[in-house]
Amino acid sequence: MKKLLLVMLSVVISYAQMTFSDPQPSFDSPRKWVIKLRTADEKTVNQMLSSVYNVLKEYPSESIKIAVVAYGQGMRVLKKDYDKHTLSRISSLMDYEVEFIGCKNTMETMHWTQKDFIEDISYVQAGIAELIEKQVDGYYETTPY
Repeated sequence: MKKLLLVMLSVVISYAQMTFSDPQPSFDSPRKWVIKLRTADEKTVNQMLSSVYNVLKEYPSESIKIAVVAYGQGMRVLKKDYDKHTLSRISSLMDYEVEFIGCKNTMETMHWTQKDFIEDISYVQAGIAELIEKQVDGYYETTPY
């Protein structure tokens, strides 16, 4: 009976796995996803972070590159004084090589410096321009909120 249950479970799991389009995602040919972060609403931001976690679960290790580009109000999310739980989730995603990119134009407008933000963020002058460049580089842009 136990063997039958194990066989049935393995069949269900094998059918539940995602089917990837060709070319299959791989180290040499990863999927690329860029997300625009333009809100500081805590509930919305955490929904977006959950979507990133869900995508990471679906793809084999090192077969997906994810970049989150923050600009406008989204820059507040990366500040050291933002919600600690959310910042912990962001830090965890950085451990999985999710790149967080901040907009210097927003920083200049708000009179913020890099000292105001968490560590390990990349910076570009214009967040919107970075979204365009990521798409030219083959990233798909979606906003999961």
